[in-house]
Amino acid sequence: MPAPDAIVEQRIREAQARGDFDDLPGAGAPLALDDDALVPEDLRVAYRILKNSGFLPPELETHREVREIEQLLRGIEDEERRASLLSRIRFLLTRSAGRSHDLRVGQAYLDKVTERLAHKRSAQDT
Repeated sequence: MPAPDAIVEQRIREAQARGDFDDLPGAGAPLALDDDALVPEDLRVAYRILKNSGFLPPELETHREVREIEQLLRGIEDEERRASLLSRIRFLLTRSAGRSHDLRVGQAYLDKVTERLAHKRSAQDT
């Protein structure tokens, strides 16, 4: 006797062949992914409460702040202020490295931002 999964798969294929799924609501529309599958199970309820209250998890708050600093860096020519903002990005990436990603990724990101800004400055100087 086939395993239950195989039976289910077979019935789904038969229903698809008959067109049973063709007139479902939202057919052909993109899925609204409000999926928390990548959030650890023990944090899902807390993150949902934070989200519904308008707050972000610490990792996303850090990500948001880094993006804001990137925007600021694009318009700042003062080297001292630029160094201060790059230092802030370095701090944020270092602090979040233990929580969500490898420090080497954060350092590689910082190096890329620094390189891009240096390239932009040299293009402006010419």
